[in-house]
Amino acid sequence: MEYVGTIKAASLLGICQQRVRQLLAEGRIEGAFKQGRFWRIPLYDDMPKIVPGTRGPQGTWRKRPQRVATYIHVNTKLLQKNINKEHPEAVITIHRGSRTIRCHEAEILGSCKVMYSPDKAKGCGARVWVEVEPDIRVIARMFAA
Repeated sequence: MEYVGTIKAASLLGICQQRVRQLLAEGRIEGAFKQGRFWRIPLYDDMPKIVPGTRGPQGTWRKRPQRVATYIHVNTKLLQKNINKEHPEAVITIHRGSRTIRCHEAEILGSCKVMYSPDKAKGCGARVWVEVEPDIRVIARMFAA
């Protein structure tokens, strides 16, 4: 059986680390145990198993592993518009499934590859993009206004 820590479990479930720690404190992550100072969370079919709560709304975490890759590209039209602006708009676009995030900076915590496809553009029109595997974490940041 494969075990992960709270950071990896949060990434797999698509929720924050603090929420994972809350679920652990409530005993709602099946088979999890503490080894020294660290939690060991077992994976069942590549995902932690969450015991449903008895009250409140149903959980909003990911139920199965994410299979779609992340694509990052630069919006060149906005890049040209931003040349003389005092407060530039975010030109980096991150696509993960149906979710789109625009930011000024993207940090990729793992391996990735730069792709160029002049014949087959992405749906957004990008012909050059960075492709990141589903399990790699990408941090988006904005400039202070």
